[in-house]
Amino acid sequence: MELKAPQDSSIIPRQWYNIIPDLPEKLPPPILPNGAVAGPEVLEAIFPRELVRQEVSNERFVKIPDEILQLYAQAGRPTPLIRAKNLEKALKTNARIFFKYEGVLPAGSHKFNTAVAQAYYNMREGVERLCTETGAGQWGSALSLAGSLFGIKIRVYMVRASYLQKPLRRILMETYGAEVYPSPSSVTRVGRKYLEENPDHPGSLGIAISEAIEDVLSSRGTAKYSLGSVLNHVVLHQTVIGLETLKQLESIGVGVEDVSYVVGCVGGGSNFAGLSYPFIHYKLMGKTNTVFIAVEPKAVPSMTKGEYRYDYGDSAGLTPLLKMHTLGHNYVPPPIHAGGLRYHGVAPTLSVLLKNRVVTPVAYSQREVFEAGVLFARTQGIVPAPESAHAVRAVIDIARKYARGKEKPVIVFNLSGHGLLDLAGYSEYLNGSLQDT
Repeated sequence: MELKAPQDSSIIPRQWYNIIPDLPEKLPPPILPNGAVAGPEVLEAIFPRELVRQEVSNERFVKIPDEILQLYAQAGRPTPLIRAKNLEKALKTNARIFFKYEGVLPAGSHKFNTAVAQAYYNMREGVERLCTETGAGQWGSALSLAGSLFGIKIRVYMVRASYLQKPLRRILMETYGAEVYPSPSSVTRVGRKYLEENPDHPGSLGIAISEAIEDVLSSRGTAKYSLGSVLNHVVLHQTVIGLETLKQLESIGVGVEDVSYVVGCVGGGSNFAGLSYPFIHYKLMGKTNTVFIAVEPKAVPSMTKGEYRYDYGDSAGLTPLLKMHTLGHNYVPPPIHAGGLRYHGVAPTLSVLLKNRVVTPVAYSQREVFEAGVLFARTQGIVPAPESAHAVRAVIDIARKYARGKEKPVIVFNLSGHGLLDLAGYSEYLNGSLQDT
């Protein structure tokens, strides 16, 4: 392993990057079932006002409050940018592979970046309780910690398949002080409906979102909703990843024009967007030829097989409709171990980029993904979360194309979380019992 970039707190960006004004076409607005545009007042029923302002902002850069910058620094930002030399050697590739390692952050993933921002803005507006969903538990863990830091109660609806697969993530959330319920649960009307239909329902992120929103709407103003991906304000907060990476690469003599590929996994899109959007900014200005690869599971092919249309963000139809690549809000994915990627749609901003072919989607099966995760662990020492292992798989496939010849492309990817609480999935792969969905 070789650490190639300095861990200097001056590298932490002072602003988040907002891609909306740079998109190749205007972002379609959220709408109500009757076709009317869902204005800010609709969103303010579940989100604090400042986050709604960020959601609809056309400012290219948004200032990061000093309180959040301090927490970023205390938590370990800037996170390391590491050259994967051992992986390069194992692949016998001429490619130079760099990964931004967000797994060093508290709770183990990139989700901390938006969790503290959302908790901060809710605290500023006097919110006492936040409700959210979580798939694999990375988001729920990060928000649980952020709630503890800002004195806000957290209630998490965790997709049942992951709740059963990853009990240690539930314990982590409870250690941070959160209430955690398997979704579908008996706590909400929506949850009870799905349990009546199937007592062993594996759940989905769409159902968990419905439960969290129902909880908020029935709280009579005492709670707000917090989302871990998809929406613009969430994507915005994650761009600290890419903005740092640009500075770190520059510090070792690699300019943005030298980067051949940027790779990340996609569930809702904030992970991929957090790394790639600051690079895409230069692509949209015509200054680079970088190829952007967005990786998803074959079990949840929202980008590779989904339709680009308006759809609800949740299973019960409680949210406004978003124009996005979607498998349909009633889609229930198989219970794969990459629980954070089991969402039926993707971010509207990412959907515009997919439509305009700025971003190229690919999909892999579970076995391909865990094979890549094991190779990465054995060469670099870090066990990737199953979600991140999707990106690793794509990077391996790209790098192998450059085993011969003189080309030395630079590949950058987001290793957005560690897999130390996902070892049950690795165990299934190693003992041959993993279902290849």
